[in-house]
Amino acid sequence: MSGTGVGIGQRPENRKQRFVKVLWTGIWLVYLSAPAGDLLHGGHSTGVRILGWIGLAAFVTWYMLLLFRTGRGERNSVVLASLGVLAAQSTLLALTLGREWLVLFVYVSIASGAALPLRMARWTIPGACALMTALAFATPDGTAFLPALLIPALLGGFAMTGVRELVRTTIALREARATVAQLAANEERLRLARDLHDLLGHSLSLITIKSELAGRMLPAHPDKAAQQVADIEQVSRQALVDVREAVSGYRRPRLAAELAGARVALTAAGVTAGLPAEPDLTGVPEDSETALAWALREAVTNVVRHSGANACTVELLHRQTLDGPFLELTVEDNGSGGSGEGPGNGLTGLAERLEKAGGALEAGRARHGFRLVARVPVPGDRAVGSGS
Repeated sequence: MSGTGVGIGQRPENRKQRFVKVLWTGIWLVYLSAPAGDLLHGGHSTGVRILGWIGLAAFVTWYMLLLFRTGRGERNSVVLASLGVLAAQSTLLALTLGREWLVLFVYVSIASGAALPLRMARWTIPGACALMTALAFATPDGTAFLPALLIPALLGGFAMTGVRELVRTTIALREARATVAQLAANEERLRLARDLHDLLGHSLSLITIKSELAGRMLPAHPDKAAQQVADIEQVSRQALVDVREAVSGYRRPRLAAELAGARVALTAAGVTAGLPAEPDLTGVPEDSETALAWALREAVTNVVRHSGANACTVELLHRQTLDGPFLELTVEDNGSGGSGEGPGNGLTGLAERLEKAGGALEAGRARHGFRLVARVPVPGDRAVGSGS
């Protein structure tokens, strides 16, 4: 933080901020005008005046140090000892110099509220006021000052306990806000990592397959190879658009578009595709559709890249369960079933997406290959589509 302002719960970080805090705290020292006036016009001897000024300066110095060290981790025993020193100074000066010095106990009470937790300050503040009252009766004409000092001492002390709690709450909120910001940044990085994996994994797999096809077609079928190169260019351009949208946080894949893309990818890889007709998704929440679209993209990418399958079936069904209606996507192939080394980053990220939409993911070896089932909750009880 730059500048001269010092917020609640913040310590001075430079000379200007320290000066501002000293100035603000020093304003309240104006009530020491009574002891100062007594030293100037109270008829004391020179020696007493010198000792009085030394005592007043020592009190103010100790008081300021105590306030400036508040909240820096001192043990309560150290703070109590410091308050004891202030109370002893106030007692000595009041007994030796007169009733004008009783005002020092107002500062002892305020320092108690500022430097101690409430559970301790609720005893030390009345204690300081009780000691001031006792000294008022022991000091000539001291009781005349008592009403004007007792109320400020009590109210000022307990008001400072409120300020102390406000400072602690402000610091806690500032730390909590920083923690929330860090968690949000981590979540955003995780979202971006998932999106880039899903987007680039699918697109690069398709580019790789079409590049291989173009390479095999070049000697004998240049026209077909040129078509494959054109497809590669189109996929690359779309991948760039998808990445930009994903980084911006605006991209939401649609299930119909992913079904069309799945047909192209599977056909290019030589996999016989059984896909449902374009589904009617009226009333399906956007988050649920997006989660299933990502699931379809991840599943088809894995079929193309890892399974070695020559057939893949995609089904989109509405199912009524004890937990309510669900839209269920099933992708099954007749390949090797994957590496068998557990779920990769894609399936892990996909499971997280589905959980956020209130759904679930099941993936594992099937009877003739690998099977992925993704389901999300939907409102209503109407059929959405069927497999083919």
